[in-house]
Amino acid sequence: MQLRDRTFLLLGGTGGIGQALVQPLLDTGARVVVASRTPEKINDDGVDRVRLDLAADDLPEQLASISSLYPQLDGVIHCAGQNQFSAIDQLDPAELDDLLRVNLRSALLVARHFVPRFSAMGRGDLVFVGSTFGSIGFPGYSAYCASKFGLRGFTEALRRELADTPIQVLYVAPRATRTDMNPERVNALNEALGNQMDDPANVAGQIIAAMKSDQRRRYLGWPERFFVVLNSLLPRLVDKAMLKQLPVVRRFLSGASQ
Repeated sequence: MQLRDRTFLLLGGTGGIGQALVQPLLDTGARVVVASRTPEKINDDGVDRVRLDLAADDLPEQLASISSLYPQLDGVIHCAGQNQFSAIDQLDPAELDDLLRVNLRSALLVARHFVPRFSAMGRGDLVFVGSTFGSIGFPGYSAYCASKFGLRGFTEALRRELADTPIQVLYVAPRATRTDMNPERVNALNEALGNQMDDPANVAGQIIAAMKSDQRRRYLGWPERFFVVLNSLLPRLVDKAMLKQLPVVRRFLSGASQ
């Protein structure tokens, strides 16, 4: 997809991968509108700032307001997300609702809003940042995996629904990434399991590359890409591998990381 002279709405641009995307997007010659619950915290030069709460009941109305302010918007990058490392019996219902609203519900409502507008413009791109955990269920991440599995399925269905239109849909699935979204015990868990963690700037660069090369889906990291395929073909092998890791995961779930 062409990025120069485009106007992208960036969701989740105040931290982690989203924040790392800002400058690379600007470097391509794109205009960037960063949406956040706290736009006053956006310190990047050269961007527009708007207030948007992806978990809000009135999200459709908020999106309509942004479209009115920026009718030239012809791309959206949904990079917002919440994580939750918790045993199933320890899930907080309020936190669960918020996670599902931000990670999944908001993605559907964003597409619902922008698809007809992009169709009328004759162009438009929707980029959704998912996770390896959208393809591999991992103990301690049942809620997060549910939201990311849902996001992956949604983008696949949406891509096929729009296959005869000029609207492009891209799904990018990073592996573990060092962001403030992860509490310290999650970083420690990844280190204990030997999981590699990517820098947000590296992930942002791969997202830009996928956009430029008109990819439809991109999974990041090795051996994570291999395990995504293996899990879809021979899930019992992945079951056995994770069973060996389960005592370590349970130790961190209980908070006894030492």
